[in-house]
Amino acid sequence: MVKVAPSILSADFARLGDEVRKVEEAGADWVHVDVMDGLFVPNITIGPDVIKALRPHANIPFDVHLMIERPERYIDRFADSGADFITVHVESTHDIPRALKEIRHQGKRPGISLNPETPFAMVEPFLPDVDLLLIMTVQPGFGGQSFKPEVLPKIVRASDIRKETGARFEIEIDGGVNRDTGKKCAEAGATVLAAGSAIFKARDIRAEIALWHGY
Repeated sequence: MVKVAPSILSADFARLGDEVRKVEEAGADWVHVDVMDGLFVPNITIGPDVIKALRPHANIPFDVHLMIERPERYIDRFADSGADFITVHVESTHDIPRALKEIRHQGKRPGISLNPETPFAMVEPFLPDVDLLLIMTVQPGFGGQSFKPEVLPKIVRASDIRKETGARFEIEIDGGVNRDTGKKCAEAGATVLAAGSAIFKARDIRAEIALWHGY
């Protein structure tokens, strides 16, 4: 069963606590939190204080995706905020091993992410050290973009590595995920689907999540 991680980037920001509670009650597995700093990506979203405020509203894991420059500077703060998974971009720092080690040291589950144009080989050396591989299927920074199907071979490659090595890292897909693209990603080997508007704008969120669980 594929996991579903609604992205609060598409939630009602005036009611974030209620929105997080709503998707958990509807059957979501994780809550996906996109953190942007206006430097690594041309947008600014939320920081650790908001995550800390949201943490009492849900019991499911918080999947915190750091789209920020030099994320190693802030790992302790995001760990303290209540994040469960903390994912850093391979393009965002020159010291990925240090960042991943610090996430693990803080008692959290480390993840590595790559942009659509980044070769898969850039993240491959770090896969033994992570619990999550986040594959971007749009250019990070804004919601509502169209899924890039040329990224599908990366999902297949990641799934093959899991099978070949016995690794247990999750393969999460983020960007332009809907019923159609989510099914394609699951068929390619994805284990987690992060989606914003496709979940939060669904007529029946519980039914939508249940449908995706069947992929």
